[in-house]
Amino acid sequence: MIDTHAHLDACADRPSALIRRARAAGIDRIVTVGTGIESCRAALELAGLHEEVFAALGIDPHQADSEGSRLEDLEELLQHERVVAVGETGLDFFHERAPRDRQRKVFEAQLELAAGLGKPVVIHTRDADRDTADVLAGFDGTVVMHCFSSPGLLATAIEREYYVSFAGNVTYPKAGDLRAAAAQVPAERILAETDSPYLAPQARRGRPNKPANVVLTLAALAEARGEDVDELGARIDANAAAAFSLP
Repeated sequence: MIDTHAHLDACADRPSALIRRARAAGIDRIVTVGTGIESCRAALELAGLHEEVFAALGIDPHQADSEGSRLEDLEELLQHERVVAVGETGLDFFHERAPRDRQRKVFEAQLELAAGLGKPVVIHTRDADRDTADVLAGFDGTVVMHCFSSPGLLATAIEREYYVSFAGNVTYPKAGDLRAAAAQVPAERILAETDSPYLAPQARRGRPNKPANVVLTLAALAEARGEDVDELGARIDANAAAAFSLP
């Protein structure tokens, strides 16, 4: 199985130890994510050192103001053979750590990079459903909605055939709306992730998340969908391989 979204460079444990534990849990591939130029470089280094690790590189909305001028650096890094996606990128109007217009400009620029390179784009969106949908309307490539927590975007995501990825927060007692959303995602479009070291599943809540914990998210998704956990795991594995062109 694949953990489609982790921040290995931000985890307290050594990446080699995280990868070893993930392998023991049946996780044989991990997409580690860069959210700024230095983070992207760290992700690429890990992808070069570990055959199980691939990289998604982007400038997230929190850093749109401080890092947005470094798009040429990002474009250069995206040429690396271990890069499987652009992102995470998008809009965050909840924390709003960068001006909205700046977030949108940097988001649009990264969509152009993804289109030019023929790579999927990994989307971070929070409290920005309408704006995110508007910006993505002009993008014809593969879209992965990372850490899906916007039920208001579900109909658009399904209509446009986006991949919808769920993280550990789908296991939380008060996340009934996310489990209801997970039950509606078409079988060929659902993904699972950890977003490590963040959003540990309920059974590990309060502790740093790890790629091995994606199996706990998988179990919650299978229950929400009324599916066999092994069959859903195989389907998610195939979906991730298709979305990111993984071997």
